Amino acid sequence: MHETSLWIATIGIILALFAFDFFVVVRKPHEPTFRESVFWSTFYIALALLFGASMHFWWSDFNTGEYFAGYVTEKSLSVDNLFVFLVIMARFAVPPKYRPKVLLIGIAIALVLRALFIWAGAAAIEHFSWTFYIFGAFLIYTAIGLLREDAEEAGHPEYKESALIRGIRKVVPVTKGYRHGAFGVKEHGKRMVTPMLIVVLALGTTDVLFALDSIPAIFGLTKDPYIVFTANAFALLGLRQLFFLVDGLLQRLVYLHYGLAAILAFIGAKLVLEALHVNSISWINNGEGFGWAPEISTGVSLTVILSTLVVATVTSVIATRKRNAKDLPTQVAQD
Repeated sequence: MHETSLWIATIGIILALFAFDFFVVVRKPHEPTFRESVFWSTFYIALALLFGASMHFWWSDFNTGEYFAGYVTEKSLSVDNLFVFLVIMARFAVPPKYRPKVLLIGIAIALVLRALFIWAGAAAIEHFSWTFYIFGAFLIYTAIGLLREDAEEAGHPEYKESALIRGIRKVVPVTKGYRHGAFGVKEHGKRMVTPMLIVVLALGTTDVLFALDSIPAIFGLTKDPYIVFTANAFALLGLRQLFFLVDGLLQRLVYLHYGLAAILAFIGAKLVLEALHVNSISWINNGEGFGWAPEISTGVSLTVILSTLVVATVTSVIATRKRNAKDLPTQVAQD
């Protein structure tokens, strides 16, 4: 299939999935049940896996491996987004029945902004090989920042309104209520926006901060912008359902940020090694690559990422159970 046709078809499918989600799944305001969340989460994960498996037939096994490594990475990093999404929802006191709509539109905005990041990142990598050094160093720096957080800080992030949100509040009056889920209303002859619009913009723009590490991370696994985009798109497509599915489980993943730090550090090191291998900066080794710098394969990357996530999840569950068992006698004594 011609590259342009492939992009058009893929974007069309993703837009159709968002439209289906908006007009069919979240059309009627309601709070999703656990069973509904499980069903749609499974649906979107299965869809992402089927898409990756299909690459074996119309592309290559190498690209298939890159897609799966990228998807797993983006999916695991997107879980970190949910902590902040929870804070934003609580900060604006979003009624449960409006949360699906808010999340879906906010995620759609996030995907558009990420697409711009991907385009810029791909252009930078294509023309400037030294971009690998910057991406790699930034990921390692981010990983160190995550390691410095303790479990309590990681599970209770703070939310600060961006300049965009503060600007909107100054220019346009905001209603106190949600006005049946509308984004804007006219009251007393004055045009006003509702908190729905503010929350949607807050979710979409806040995700950009996470893209600052997730986009360089996936570029450390593949240089193909198509794979980077589709892995991000499928990771974000199921994020709304995942929010309601793991809402009560996020606090149990006490060591998740350590696992994410390890993944970012690994990919950062991989990028630096690749930058050394293909080095073209004149004042580093006379512009020649370092032959001793090893190239880490996609298979090794995927193994490291999956193993790290399993270890972080298992140790989190064990630690949470021990903590609950320790707190139980105290609670019984108080009762």
